[in-house]
Amino acid sequence: MTEKTASKYLENLEKNFSHDNPVLLRSIKIFHDLDQIEYDLGLIEEDETTASKNSWSPIVSFIGGNSTAKARFINAYLGDQQTTSGIQASTHKFTVLLQNSQTNLATLPGTALDVDPRYPFYQISKKMEQLQKGEGDKVNSHLELKAINSERIKGKLFIDSPNLGAIPESPVNSMLIKHMIESSDLVIVFTDIFGSSIPLLDDVIKHIQQDQDSNKFVFLVDEPIATINPSKANEIILTWQRKLAELNITTGQFIIAPSQQTNLNPHSKIDFSEIDQRLTNVSLDRTYRVLNTLEKNIRDIEEVVFPEVRKGISLWKERSNLSSLVVLSFIAILAIFAEIEMGILELLIDPIIGPIGLVILTAILIPTHILISKFHAKFIIKKLNERQKELHLMENLAGLFEKNLSFTRIVLPISESVAWNKKMKASLSGLTEKTKDLVQSLNDIFGNYSEPVTTQPQTLANQTNYLDLSKFK
Repeated sequence: MTEKTASKYLENLEKNFSHDNPVLLRSIKIFHDLDQIEYDLGLIEEDETTASKNSWSPIVSFIGGNSTAKARFINAYLGDQQTTSGIQASTHKFTVLLQNSQTNLATLPGTALDVDPRYPFYQISKKMEQLQKGEGDKVNSHLELKAINSERIKGKLFIDSPNLGAIPESPVNSMLIKHMIESSDLVIVFTDIFGSSIPLLDDVIKHIQQDQDSNKFVFLVDEPIATINPSKANEIILTWQRKLAELNITTGQFIIAPSQQTNLNPHSKIDFSEIDQRLTNVSLDRTYRVLNTLEKNIRDIEEVVFPEVRKGISLWKERSNLSSLVVLSFIAILAIFAEIEMGILELLIDPIIGPIGLVILTAILIPTHILISKFHAKFIIKKLNERQKELHLMENLAGLFEKNLSFTRIVLPISESVAWNKKMKASLSGLTEKTKDLVQSLNDIFGNYSEPVTTQPQTLANQTNYLDLSKFK
């Protein structure tokens, strides 16, 4: 087994979380152990890591309809002195916002998101190309990255989706919305999307229904009357709860959006306290998301990777054996004709010539079977590459399949993949248990029956050593 060096991505994560998040710091070691397993199986390259499948930054996304409610809110929340959001209804781009210490706004093309694993749209062009031919080259027309100077966004990423009424219904737009929701730790949905005819509304509702139990949705109601008359707030929220319940959306927090339109004093401070309170949990939600992703990555090896390769091996064996059987049948037919014409049966049962003939036949059939098997393996490798794209996997399924092309596995009737054994199952089970222990330690920060809650963060930090990934090199 060749020891895999820690990827640069993991080393950067280690530096980022060496002091402020001991749970994520400890998870990096588990990610490296998982990377070692996948590297040994031929699933990833030397500098790749499964940790790059999802962004490690807390992600907050915004979804709005045809009105300017979303744009007004984002501009006011992050600082309306900057053009942080595409307030024009014609914008068609998903905009990722991140904090920048510079005073000037910097706008970068969508390719900046596509090539950087730190951001939520990493390698999204491959999915776009798969859905629609040629769309992978148009990533800049769908995405952009804006760096702004706002303390409220520090340590987080905001995703400002285009107004749903301004973009056409298409497989790419539907996929981008789904990807945004799945990648986010918090999704702020403006209720104006439910009051108008929007082509993509059904897709949004479906994704909310699928993820509504994740406690990631906040529904922002833009009602100026609630600001003028606070007693109306509960009535307005109950009305919207009933409306969404009719759409089978029964969970999520409802907040009346702080109204900028009714603020008579332009110098008075807008009250974002309720929003701020909800956003304080985003970093915690991110930690649970990363641990859930880690556990899923481990589980996918057993439930996705090996089964897909196993199917490829079965198909490969079936085709190779059938082709070899055709060759053997051809030889048998030749033998029958030879017996009819020349009478070679006596030679075959001869105690000396017979065994020699059998050895010669075996010496012909085995190399022939190997050549046939390697020929069919090329088609299986191509099929596995296609399957990898369909499943959007980082893991190279063909790399694991090629490890099954040894002489022994070609000749013998072995249908199970190489490396799938008790040792592998025990290794994956051990990583899963370590991940669950991290989740439990995270839970203990907020509730422990034997010690005061306030002592847990410091205790956890003291128990966590700096990993120093350089030792894995």
